[in-house]
Amino acid sequence: MIKAITFDLDGVYFPNGKANFIKALMSLGVAEDEAKRVFLKSDQMNQLYKNGKITDEEFWTWAAREWRLDKTPQELIDLLIAGYDIDQRVAETVRKVRANGYKTLICSNNFKARIEGLQRKFGFLNDFDAQALSYEIGASKPSEIIFQELVKKASVPAQTIVFADDNSDNLAGARNLGIITFLYEGFDKFIEQLNLLGAKI
Repeated sequence: MIKAITFDLDGVYFPNGKANFIKALMSLGVAEDEAKRVFLKSDQMNQLYKNGKITDEEFWTWAAREWRLDKTPQELIDLLIAGYDIDQRVAETVRKVRANGYKTLICSNNFKARIEGLQRKFGFLNDFDAQALSYEIGASKPSEIIFQELVKKASVPAQTIVFADDNSDNLAGARNLGIITFLYEGFDKFIEQLNLLGAKI
């Protein structure tokens, strides 16, 4: 019996944030591949940042230097947050499943400045019962550690939690703990899969 449903943030709840930030950087003269390299593909720096091992100041100072931009860390963070919007259909679904008695969860590889900036802008955390955030835990998906924290914060058995991700590699850590997992292939299919699992959406 499902008791808790995990929702993804970037690309799902917030559909356009990353893409809009890349566009904003390009408007400042940063080449698209360079914008993506630093923000999305620099595995070492991104991993350190999302696992809370380096500060906002350290990451964004490095990013500005890589992009050759005369921008402060806060200016770059503000530029990032400005490009975010909410998929209202997803937000309404979160509120609906919560009203139907399910716990609503977040499990996200993320960094403090983004979560806090989006919370100030949208107050989105108010619609979730528990969050497992990589920068707070010091571990990121697919590590079992972040999913152990998700189960702990949800206060329900792992076997009653649903988790979907568009990266199949991220499912293994959750599956090893007994969490119900499936590949995220779009919001319609996400809802369809939840229905198949017996959730009342």
